[in-house]
Amino acid sequence: MITIIAAIAKNNALGKDNDLIWHLPADLKRFKKVTTGHHILMGRNTFESIGKPLPNRTTVIITRNKRYKKEGCKVAYSIEKALHIAKDDDAIFIIGGAQIYKQAIEKGLVDRLDITLVHQEFEADVFFPKIDPKIWKEAARKDFKADEKNNYDYSFVSYVLREK
Repeated sequence: MITIIAAIAKNNALGKDNDLIWHLPADLKRFKKVTTGHHILMGRNTFESIGKPLPNRTTVIITRNKRYKKEGCKVAYSIEKALHIAKDDDAIFIIGGAQIYKQAIEKGLVDRLDITLVHQEFEADVFFPKIDPKIWKEAARKDFKADEKNNYDYSFVSYVLREK
């Protein structure tokens, strides 16, 4: 199972200046719970914004730079090579950024989208690809109201590929 996991705003905003725009502890907690013990695949910019390998996960960085190395991480020079590195994992997570999400979706490499939808629009410089309802169908959804820890209303939404 190859899953894209992302937090996006109503206007598909992902981030600005190589950073997250909002802080939603509930999303971070869920991200940790579902990705722990698995391979997480990400572009170099996403890794650089995190700054270090995440604990209890195998970090695979996708970059075209053949000399790029980071201690505690595996490096792949294409999304396909990253997936090959993770092939024995039954749950692989693609965690960003925008270019990697776009490639994975356009190449048909993904089985599922695991989206935290933040019910707000934000100014951004990177955006998640439009989720095409002809290709993806909503499989599960949980809605939450803003609270003392989470400043925005949000939903956890899972999409699966439609039958062809």
